[in-house]
Amino acid sequence: MSRRKVSNPLALAALACLAERSMHPYEIAVTLRERRKDDSVRLNYGSLYTIVQSLERHGLIQAEQTERPGARPERTVYAITAAGRHELLDWLSELTATPAKEFVQFEAALSFLPILSPEEAAALLEERCRRLELELAQDRGARDYAGKQGLPRLFAIESEYRSALKQAELDWTRALAGDIREDRLDGLELWRTFHREPR
Repeated sequence: MSRRKVSNPLALAALACLAERSMHPYEIAVTLRERRKDDSVRLNYGSLYTIVQSLERHGLIQAEQTERPGARPERTVYAITAAGRHELLDWLSELTATPAKEFVQFEAALSFLPILSPEEAAALLEERCRRLELELAQDRGARDYAGKQGLPRLFAIESEYRSALKQAELDWTRALAGDIREDRLDGLELWRTFHREPR
């Protein structure tokens, strides 16, 4: 992966908004929220203003005009530069084509699962399955609603991707919990022995 001048995914989202048209930071945030992009990118207003300043400092965006609507404070409208458009396309291409190691909390939990007893682990995995089922049902409902509103699939593919990952996680987690409950997991007896010994 390339080293980016500004590497926060929120910067990518800001550049994507500005590639459509010039906006002030608050308008960027509103656009991202309206489009539910805050489900995919962590949106924090304070961070967004810092990121906008950093993008400007690196020549990826530039101040286009300052406006003062009514008695409100001044707002600076930003436009993407040629360098910013190149960075956006290059960054998005890299993220789309190149798998990257992401440190997922569930993977960290799994790496230390033997600290729990097999029974505790199975019960917690089953609880995770119940929560994933609920999230998947909510995701389906949101996608169904968006479809009824005429939103093309193109604009909801990140939601579809998240659901596919959740479904795969649910299937795998359900199978692991079942392997523990049904004594099919290799190493299970060793795991139980560890928890039978006094600590």
